[in-house]
Amino acid sequence: MVILQTLVKKFGIWVAYLAVLLLLPQLFDSILAISIYNQMAIAIVFALSYNMLLGQGGMLSFGHAVYFGMGGFLGVHTLLMIENESVYFSVMWVPFIGGLFGLLCALFIGSFSTRKAGTVFAMISLGIGELIAASSLIFVDFFGGEAGISGDRTFGPTFFGVDFAQNIQIYYLAAIWTFIATIFMYLFTQTPAGRMANAVRDNPIRAEFIGYSARRVRFISFCAAGLFAGVAGGLFALNYEFITEENLNAATSGRVLLMAYIGGLGYFIGPIIGAVLLTLMNTLLSTYTDLWLLYLGILFLLTVMFLPRGFAGFIMMHQVAWLRGRLTSLIKPYLITGLPALVFLLGVVTLIELIHTEDETLSIWGLSLTPASVPTWIVLIAITGAAFYGIRRSLPQLREAWHAANKPDGEGN
Repeated sequence: MVILQTLVKKFGIWVAYLAVLLLLPQLFDSILAISIYNQMAIAIVFALSYNMLLGQGGMLSFGHAVYFGMGGFLGVHTLLMIENESVYFSVMWVPFIGGLFGLLCALFIGSFSTRKAGTVFAMISLGIGELIAASSLIFVDFFGGEAGISGDRTFGPTFFGVDFAQNIQIYYLAAIWTFIATIFMYLFTQTPAGRMANAVRDNPIRAEFIGYSARRVRFISFCAAGLFAGVAGGLFALNYEFITEENLNAATSGRVLLMAYIGGLGYFIGPIIGAVLLTLMNTLLSTYTDLWLLYLGILFLLTVMFLPRGFAGFIMMHQVAWLRGRLTSLIKPYLITGLPALVFLLGVVTLIELIHTEDETLSIWGLSLTPASVPTWIVLIAITGAAFYGIRRSLPQLREAWHAANKPDGEGN
């Protein structure tokens, strides 16, 4: 019994993680759902690899998409070689090939970029990213120019009868690669190199003083991040069967930064949360409104202002209250503040959509609103203002409940 409890405590979360990855298609198996799952798997590996740089190593990179894109480009070229029978192996190894190429690129670029840290490193990464993005339009034979390159994943030998022609088959392949990559990235954080990456991030001078090379530690983390970004690029190549310059430019680098920051830098689960959240916004929210990028920017701004440690950090803030058995005392204050906050959010979104729409009527939240109607604007502004007032009135009560839930045992009021 003790052994079983130890195994559950040690490996239970990983078994649950694998079970979620494998059972998702059983819950929602539509074509759209499978497409979203594939994108989530790719985004999780990509965001976790970026967290190795910024969250674990303190290296702010504006060019991490380079390793993702390069892994993806070699992944598509591998598909072409399999199609032309230049090589003969299953396409399931394409993410591994992409990871090796991402590692190779990271070895070269990291050899000089990791000599510096802070702002200098960030500017070098930005310059490298722009250089590679520009080169992708020049070296057409490898990058395909503006049109990019495409392949076909249905060629080559099958893997136990699976030819990976269907998206559901690609999802299960992506789920396995995501699980393997997640395990190895977590294990890296437990190695001496991973531990020292945190030390170099927090205090590089002290790390140097006790005998560790800050530059070498940064280089190791940089190469590991490039490896797993290449794996994500290989998964992208398998899923979409084509890749373009867009996959290695600054926009993709900015997107992965948003995933890691919104999810929670420094927390291993943070990038996973951010990847899932931004994938849903990109795929679902974008089908309902053209302003989804605006809402993404607002989400990022609110995260920076009120949740600087991201959603994972917000969750971890409740650990003390949970351990002391006081977490339930926060439910009522959260509801009192959360309900008007939700009304305020819906009101702001409705006002923005009314300003943006060019139609005579706007269908939103099950209502049909007329932008030209003055009473519509008055009612919406009044409801939004009242909700904001309710938030301000309930905040002191929430603060008191928070302090009470987190105060040490035995401490007086």
